[in-house]
Amino acid sequence: MHIDGQCHCGYVTYEAEIDPADVAICHCTDCQQLTGSAYRVTAGTARENFRLTGGEPKLYVKIAENGRQRLQFFCPNCGSPIYTTGTDEDALEVGIRVGTINQRRELRPRSQIWCSSALPWIGDVGRLPGRDRDEAPYA
Repeated sequence: MHIDGQCHCGYVTYEAEIDPADVAICHCTDCQQLTGSAYRVTAGTARENFRLTGGEPKLYVKIAENGRQRLQFFCPNCGSPIYTTGTDEDALEVGIRVGTINQRRELRPRSQIWCSSALPWIGDVGRLPGRDRDEAPYA
């Protein structure tokens, strides 16, 4: 599937070819902190299928529990996380942050990892009352 996307302010843009079946949720505490949310949703693809088409992202290097380096790329202007990759053999794969993909409504996660770190209320979200639009000042 061909996708394209950008950060919130539009400075960093990209395009890629992905397999819609390769979309996953990560509940690890690093992803919770890096997103400022309960979990991270990522679409994986091979490095050669991903291409930046706009401004250059900024890099933050995170050291994983297993000692591997995870390269976190985000917009230097608005701070939106865009994608991640690794070093050595891990550099062959890119994880694109689903929230930046223009076709995100067509993508459904197919798996979850680090479920032991999932926040205990995650399964209750669908039962919460909701509105079509947010009226709160903190969105």
